[in-house]
Amino acid sequence: MLAKPQQVQLKGPKVLRIEKPEPERAPRARRPAGGQGGGGGGGGGYQQDDGVPGITRARGPARGKGAGGGGGGAGGPARPNKRRGMNTRRGRSGDALPTGPTNFSQADMEELDARLSGATGFLKQRRHNLRKNEHTGQAAQSAVVTGGKVEIQEPVTIKALSAATGIKANEAMKWLFKKGIMVTINSAIETEAAMEVAMEYDIELVVKEQQTAEEIVEQEFAERELVDERPRPPVVTVLGHVDHGKTSLLDKIRKADVAAHEAGGITQHVGAYRVTVKGGDDQDKTVVFLDTPGHEAFTSMRARGAGMTDLVVLVIAADDGVMPQTIESINHAKAADVPVIVALNKSDLPQATEENVQKIYGQLAEHGLNPVAWGGETEIIKTSAETGDGIQDLLEVLDYQSELLELKADYGGPARGAVIEAEMQTGRGSVARVLVQDGQIKVGDFIVIGRAFGRVRDMTNDRKRSIKDAGPATPLELSGIDVIPDAGDKFYVTQTLQKAESVAQQYRDAERQKMLASRTKVTLDNFAATIKAGQVNQLRVVLKADVQGSMEVLRKSLEELGNDEVSVKVIHSAVGGVTENDVLLADASAAIVIGFHVVATSTVKEIAETRGVDIRLYRIIYDVTDHLTQALEGMLDPETQEEILGQAEVKEVFKIGKLGMIAGCIVTEGTFQKSGKARLQRDGIVVTDDRDIESLRRVKDDAKEVRAGTECGIRLKGFDDLKPGDTIVCYNVKQVKRKLE
Repeated sequence: MLAKPQQVQLKGPKVLRIEKPEPERAPRARRPAGGQGGGGGGGGGYQQDDGVPGITRARGPARGKGAGGGGGGAGGPARPNKRRGMNTRRGRSGDALPTGPTNFSQADMEELDARLSGATGFLKQRRHNLRKNEHTGQAAQSAVVTGGKVEIQEPVTIKALSAATGIKANEAMKWLFKKGIMVTINSAIETEAAMEVAMEYDIELVVKEQQTAEEIVEQEFAERELVDERPRPPVVTVLGHVDHGKTSLLDKIRKADVAAHEAGGITQHVGAYRVTVKGGDDQDKTVVFLDTPGHEAFTSMRARGAGMTDLVVLVIAADDGVMPQTIESINHAKAADVPVIVALNKSDLPQATEENVQKIYGQLAEHGLNPVAWGGETEIIKTSAETGDGIQDLLEVLDYQSELLELKADYGGPARGAVIEAEMQTGRGSVARVLVQDGQIKVGDFIVIGRAFGRVRDMTNDRKRSIKDAGPATPLELSGIDVIPDAGDKFYVTQTLQKAESVAQQYRDAERQKMLASRTKVTLDNFAATIKAGQVNQLRVVLKADVQGSMEVLRKSLEELGNDEVSVKVIHSAVGGVTENDVLLADASAAIVIGFHVVATSTVKEIAETRGVDIRLYRIIYDVTDHLTQALEGMLDPETQEEILGQAEVKEVFKIGKLGMIAGCIVTEGTFQKSGKARLQRDGIVVTDDRDIESLRRVKDDAKEVRAGTECGIRLKGFDDLKPGDTIVCYNVKQVKRKLE
């Protein structure tokens, strides 16, 4: 006999809920049990613990029929002893409430937890709960709740706006739909529209402009770390009037016969030369000279932001003085904010008298270049390209000025610079003459130059010698690019060809969009229609004249034309023939080009025709003002004037069949015409106006007109309210073309 166990009081957690167990495989069938389990808990039954019904000493729920004590004699029927879990539902209905123990031991809970841990979906839910519990603080609130300032980058789409501000995309699209803007969630909207949507939720939207690929590359170069910063040679641009000896003076400095090989002795292209000269301290110094044909190329490069020039040498012929292109060169040098040194060339000629030199000093002082000899700051050096006098003095001044500027450049890393000129060469393809401003460029580098990109195939210096690499302040000529870039375009050496191609492609796309936007050009012929379409309210003019006096008078006359509705605006005026720059300016400004006593070359005319720019050339100043006056008057709305033809008094009113009411009248004044308009007056009040005369008869015959003192019958179209004593006025309406006062 087994010793009777001591009574044990079990304690455990209370059952809060009963989890539904995962389905288990059916247990193996037990052998049929005999009737050996005696009553009173003997035989095959398990002894219950006192006070804890349903729990056995084996720390689990009571199993088998003998758990309840008694029964199961020897002759009892055999029943399979199926395993039943703790949460097994009892009864036939699956919806019946679970039965079983109400108290569990610690071991029971551990077993239950182990079984639940292996259930399908438990680990996924547990990970979710853990992530949820990690965020113990309050969830971040979007700008739609808190308001404030939100930054977003162009292009602004509904999806991006919703993500940045927290505004629901459907609400934003609904608001825009009410404003008549049809969009989808991926549609790009205008910046103003995006700001208005944000303002509805008290959000200040700051929209950053989208950076182009070129701007990104430029920013990368600007923010890069300097590798080897050292002083660099100055870049000097030579400007001046035609035939004042710019190239000859530079030729003397270079000790090379450049001018002799130019057509007609005139500089046709921009030249860049690297020259080693003696400085003020008798040390060899390097200077880079840019020789330009007048000021046009210099202006084009500065307009594109090239910023290549450090100093300007203004060449003036001592026997000629300050000329129109000299004045323009001064203005462009001032706009570029670079120091100006004046080289008074041809000083060896007999015409270069002291009186003439003092006159030139005065002309320069009038344009803001006060000579040092007069107490100013502008150095004026007397030179001679023929004899070489003053050349060394000019070089010493250039050396001194460059030291004051403290010019430096990075001699390491990838190169950047600007285009001086570009052209197509036989056997080499697209060729660009560039000036390296920073870094090193080598043969084989990937390069992007505005719209052009490629891999550097070969390089030559200003002496036409092949080179493999080049550093700052070095002019060179390179090939290997796919198209011809523009003068003044910036170039960058990139890491990969793909990056260079993406920058160039974006540049080309921007050019194409700009060209499409400016496809409709303004001419004197279509100016009136353009203004009526609301496109412009000013006639923009690029004015060129032969002399300064004519140009000033003509500009003043043109700007006085117009009124409050339309006017003429001279966006540029200068002395000289119509140039390519004038056409490009007119193309960009939707203007026309007016030339007075000047001509345009066939090349300029071809460019103007390609770009759709209207060029008008005149010999008489009155023709200019008359044609522009007609262009302005053509868009003014005409005035409506009323001409009274006659007047008739209604004596009697008759009704004739389907015709309606007929007024029997007598013409009291003028002539009553069927082609005119009719106005009916009654007791001094206009009853109806602008009526067509449907019928006008004299006795029984139709009449085109009836004179004063004659009786007639009048039928007004669509009007029957006629009464005796009414007055019918016949009149004509005509449009009178307005004139500019």
